[in-house]
Amino acid sequence: MNLENLICTELPFKHWEFNNFLDENTLNEISYSSIPDGERSYDGTRAADNTGKGLDGKLRLFINNENFEQFPNLTKLINKLQSKAVFNKISKLINKNLDNSFVRLELIGDKKGFWLKPHKDIPEKLMTMMLWANPYNESVSLGTDLYDKDYQRVKTVKYIHNSGYFFSSGEDTWHGLELKEIKKERRCIQINYVTFETDWPVEK
Repeated sequence: MNLENLICTELPFKHWEFNNFLDENTLNEISYSSIPDGERSYDGTRAADNTGKGLDGKLRLFINNENFEQFPNLTKLINKLQSKAVFNKISKLINKNLDNSFVRLELIGDKKGFWLKPHKDIPEKLMTMMLWANPYNESVSLGTDLYDKDYQRVKTVKYIHNSGYFFSSGEDTWHGLELKEIKKERRCIQINYVTFETDWPVEK
């Protein structure tokens, strides 16, 4: 995990971009691991539950104590994020205390029709990080769209293999994904430090 050479940008809100973040084995695990699939009806939220059937709760794939053995490289990444050296560095950057937080990692494979309305993260998400894996040569425009307070798109973080960004939740952190063409799949992982309990508490 490479947290060197971060690029900090203030507009439309403070966020950090990075590249060459992961090793090839971890990228391959993100790119080609099986993700639960089924009926989806996208409604502009990550929950994607416009079907009214509660399906996407079963389709989301969080790495936890029940499945971590299937994802050895992502588990190693989680362990690094749990370490004091890493979370203290991120804590100083985002100016939030992560001492009693938990790591949450979701493996994502967004399909045709997926979109996200402009939204702010809940305050329980102390940090949100997105890491792109683009094995199918999807358009670079499929990265996250960042908005100002009037919901005007200011910037798109490019969807480039082995790159990404992170930020801390705040009053102005409007972000989403406008409806764009996904030819096959938009692969990525979402990493959070959160205040609620997961199977991955940070190191004491």
